[in-house]
Amino acid sequence: MIDPTCSDEVAGALADGRAVVALESTIFSHLGLPTPFNREALERCLAAVRDGGAVPAVTAVLDGVVRLGLSDAEHERILGPARKAAERDVAVAVGQGWEVGATTVSASVAIAAAAGVPVFATGGIGGVHRGAEITGDISADLDAIASHPVITVSAGAKAFLDLPRTLEFLETAGAPVLGWQHDWFPAFYTRSSGLPVPHRVDSADEVARIFAARSRPASGILLTVPIPVVDELDTAELDEVLTEALADCERAGVTGAAITPFVLGRIGAATEGRSVPANLALAENNASVAAQVAVAVAAT
Repeated sequence: MIDPTCSDEVAGALADGRAVVALESTIFSHLGLPTPFNREALERCLAAVRDGGAVPAVTAVLDGVVRLGLSDAEHERILGPARKAAERDVAVAVGQGWEVGATTVSASVAIAAAAGVPVFATGGIGGVHRGAEITGDISADLDAIASHPVITVSAGAKAFLDLPRTLEFLETAGAPVLGWQHDWFPAFYTRSSGLPVPHRVDSADEVARIFAARSRPASGILLTVPIPVVDELDTAELDEVLTEALADCERAGVTGAAITPFVLGRIGAATEGRSVPANLALAENNASVAAQVAVAVAAT
């Protein structure tokens, strides 16, 4: 059973019933954005949560201890080399005393739920991979979102995934998918995947009411937030890059978890680095929306 150790600030906020927003640490490590952009992402996300009236709580496994909320010195540790820890890996990270375990979406959602934090912000979630009917490759993020009482705030899922099947999985699992002031399921760098979201919401209070009315108290919600208009990448250009990158993946035998960094690397090169500012903008925007939602949930 996950038993996170909370920072004094996070523990105090939870005891007082104040808003807390959990954050993953993979995006801030060398596994996520390249240096120095990972530091900028961390600083912008922390500031966005605080500016929204909530307490940020970065999740990680440090020296074999599951953590929720880190000091400034500990933030420095997650900016460097780390081992990726999904939910299934958290027990291993604890049992083997990993020095730095960078938490993914699934791990962060599980840690947040264990501590009673109902809101989590990330960049984008994993999903059903193309060809999953053959490979069975489905991200653990989806099961975690559906199985823990947490609102996951993200810019949808990356466009190289099978987005129709990703939405179908969440429907089957009983996890509501909401669109933040938007009618379309976002595809990370672009505001619309061309797929409608099942339900649109226009305020944090609305999200809080939906969360409180869940038929399954142990289940979660996915709140999708489109990347800001000014930061969106060109859809046609992105589609062309994705098509070529996925074909190269198949030719090179790149599968599973290796697909994501491979394709994102191609996108970064093809867009001449414009994908990095877009990533920073959407992560910050998600953190800001998550803070609004966390404040509304705390008030219910």
